[in-house]
Amino acid sequence: MKQITTILLLLLFLSSCKNDKKQKTKNTKDIKQNEFAIIIHGGAGTILKKNMTPEKEKAYQQKLEEAIKAGYSILKKGGSSTKAVEASIHIMENSPLFNAGKGAVFTNAETNEMDASIMEGKTLNAGAVAGVKTVKNPISAAIQVMNNSNHVLLSGIGADNFAKEKGLEIMDPSYFYTEKRFKSLQRIKNKEKTQLDHDEKSAFYDTDIKDSKFGTVGCVALDKKGNITAGTSTGGMTNKRWNRIGDSPIIGAGTYANNATCGVSSTGWGEYFIRGVVAHDIAAQMEYKNVSLKEATNDVIQNKLTNLGGTGGIIALDKNGNMSFEFNTAGMYRASMNDKGELIVKIYKE
Repeated sequence: MKQITTILLLLLFLSSCKNDKKQKTKNTKDIKQNEFAIIIHGGAGTILKKNMTPEKEKAYQQKLEEAIKAGYSILKKGGSSTKAVEASIHIMENSPLFNAGKGAVFTNAETNEMDASIMEGKTLNAGAVAGVKTVKNPISAAIQVMNNSNHVLLSGIGADNFAKEKGLEIMDPSYFYTEKRFKSLQRIKNKEKTQLDHDEKSAFYDTDIKDSKFGTVGCVALDKKGNITAGTSTGGMTNKRWNRIGDSPIIGAGTYANNATCGVSSTGWGEYFIRGVVAHDIAAQMEYKNVSLKEATNDVIQNKLTNLGGTGGIIALDKNGNMSFEFNTAGMYRASMNDKGELIVKIYKE
């Protein structure tokens, strides 16, 4: 009898320790880090310092800083996370440095087809467009779909017409032409190799070609009211055919937001992000496994996505203002600002 009592007391003690450990983990995870915050990315890939000129590096750093400050200024004044995300992504869409908007890559038919999506964590409302060819800022078209239609995803000429009806800025297709992107397409065509057939171990040493599947821009913001919004915009994959659509306009793969957990924007080889439902999986791990943002993003990118064969990364921001930049590539253009106004801009893996 005495032995049974001792065993029961020992089991109660161990159970108490386990619960105490869980409570400590939860308490640490639930501490409010920032009243508001914003994070952005400009794509992931084989971004190595040895391949970057000082001038090019400075150009990326300056544009990332400009983009994040545009969104931050809105948050600081009490503006919505959606407005902040739109403002930051506009800066990147209007720059030829990034594969979105003005800097969109070319399809096999030598056209530009752009995708974008947005999601609000408060209501789980979302909007997206795919394959638009004339909309200057696809992220704004996605917002219009979210706010002014009964749909979530519009594609092709219908999406272009919808954007025009809503008064968005429409450009002649020639606006999206950049010599750098067009030359990248020609180099791929000369090798008679589509990016989908690309073997990472083959002799593709041209980083513009090798990384053309990774180019995307994204932003996640937390406003003073506690609302999270995530948005993503891209020109897609160089030399894509048959109206191929990647993860960027797919809610749950390229973009996801939920005030109860986090907001996520993805960048990488889209087919794998779709198959892994990467953005939603991160939020799901936080909700169902009760793990921290860092634990969830690390597991999804470094374990699940990597084991699937996918490459790329994500930016994520949780309800308490905790930030995560997780990627399994050599680099990712990224920046963050917290409620104290502290700015961090990075490009390479550390």
